[in-house]
Amino acid sequence: MARTKEFDPDAALRAALELFWRRGYEATSMADLVEHLGIGRASLYATFGNKHELFLKALDRYAEERGPLLLEELSGPGPALPAVRAVVRRFAAEAGADETRLTGCLVTNTAAELAPHDSTAARRVELSWEHVETLLHSALVRARAQGELPEGRDPQALARMLLVLMQGIRVVGKASADPARVRDAAEQALSLLD
Repeated sequence: MARTKEFDPDAALRAALELFWRRGYEATSMADLVEHLGIGRASLYATFGNKHELFLKALDRYAEERGPLLLEELSGPGPALPAVRAVVRRFAAEAGADETRLTGCLVTNTAAELAPHDSTAARRVELSWEHVETLLHSALVRARAQGELPEGRDPQALARMLLVLMQGIRVVGKASADPARVRDAAEQALSLLD
């Protein structure tokens, strides 16, 4: 007869996500995970696989949790351009806030730490960025159709520019104690939407 799990795998995955997010992939050892999650090494391996597999599951959970918020923000009824502006400003505010500044964004952190040499992690990062770019593009197409965005503006190019800006905001915000740096950059980029 199979033994029942003596821990909640969902809660363990959440705890692993938080540890990877706070410390990074390389700085988090299996011993750290065993201690932080309070789960035996054998149970950890049996449930999640190795450290890399656990990290990828945590990264997937992170994307699952954050994707709906962005979709909701950018696809609501009414004018689209204010929603785009609000999202970019939210990214800047979060990047400059003390409680979120040092952890940054797990996708951005993964892009910097793992994507250059880990094709599986790089693909997860790319999928996340494609999702954000698609949502921004859709909102900007709506904005142009509603007359909010000048006809000569390219929604695809603007969506890509905003994606790169938002990722850059996450990196600079993590390293800089000056919230004005990311806020000012965001406002300058948003002026391109006028």
